Amino acid sequence: SGSGKSTLLNIIGGLLAGDGGSITLDERSYGQKGPSSVVDVRRNKVGWIFQDFHLLDNLSALDNVAIALELSGMPSDDAVAAAEAALTKVGLGERLNFIPDQLSGGQQQRVAIARAIAGNRPVLLADEPTGNLDIASGKEVLKLFKDLCHDEENPISILMVTHDPDLASSADRMLLLNDGKTEASDIRSAWGLDEEGEEE
Repeated sequence: SGSGKSTLLNIIGGLLAGDGGSITLDERSYGQKGPSSVVDVRRNKVGWIFQDFHLLDNLSALDNVAIALELSGMPSDDAVAAAEAALTKVGLGERLNFIPDQLSGGQQQRVAIARAIAGNRPVLLADEPTGNLDIASGKEVLKLFKDLCHDEENPISILMVTHDPDLASSADRMLLLNDGKTEASDIRSAWGLDEEGEEE
């Protein structure tokens, strides 16, 4: 806590302006620009996945995903089609009309992931995405992340912040953030983990 990881995510996500440096995403440079100058980044470049899902209780899984697309300017019919495709991709094609209370925690997080990927954004920012899930559901979400990152047709980059070394060890690359600075390019050894994420 207090290392600056949430601040970093907020800068990358276009919610805060940084004090220095720059960020380039798909040839769009920003970082020190205020939130009002990077609406296009939030709308088209970056998807968010939160620990608390942030679903609308009275809307179905399909509508929870589609409404976010409609708010970003996509026509309603296109939004519904994209939402259905995203929910199917995360394994919820049979749960389109379920409201959040009818879904498990892991399924609710899958709806949140579908919402993040439905707009075909190249980067997902995941803030403690398994923090409210049981171990089995957390592993399912991590497998889904791996599948999304290594998708041959449309790979997505996922930047995930976590306090959990086991969770971090599943990533293709790990960085340690301390007082706003990265201390190592790969910290498996710092946590006593080998290349496979097992304890040495």
